[in-house]
Amino acid sequence: MAPYLSNTLRTPPNTARNRIKNMARKPGTRAGAEFVLFDVIYEDGTQRSNRKVPAELLGGLDKDEPARGFLMEQDREIAEKSGLAPTPIKSLRRSGAKPPKEFGAKYRKAGSE
Repeated sequence: MAPYLSNTLRTPPNTARNRIKNMARKPGTRAGAEFVLFDVIYEDGTQRSNRKVPAELLGGLDKDEPARGFLMEQDREIAEKSGLAPTPIKSLRRSGAKPPKEFGAKYRKAGSE
C-alpha cells in the first residue's frame, strides 16, 4: 500500500480534487473602493504619491477639490507632531492619471519612468 493510505481511504495531497480547492476565485468587493489615491506636488517641488482620501468625500460638484482640504488637514496634523511648518500644496491629481499639459512633455516623460 502507498504511504498516504491508512485505515480510512484518503486522497493523496496533489490530486485533481485538492487542486480545485486552490483555484483562483473571482474578486469580491474590494476595500480599495473605499479610498482614492492621489499624487500631491508641494510648493517646494517635492511629491508624495498614493495619498489616501476617503471616496465618500469625492464626487459631487466639487469633484476632487475636497481631497485638497482633507490632505491639507492631514499635512497640518503631521507638521504639528513633527514640529515643522506644513508645506503648501501646489497641485494634486489622482494616482495613475496623466499629468496635465501645463507641465509639458519633459515632465510627462520623466514621470513615466
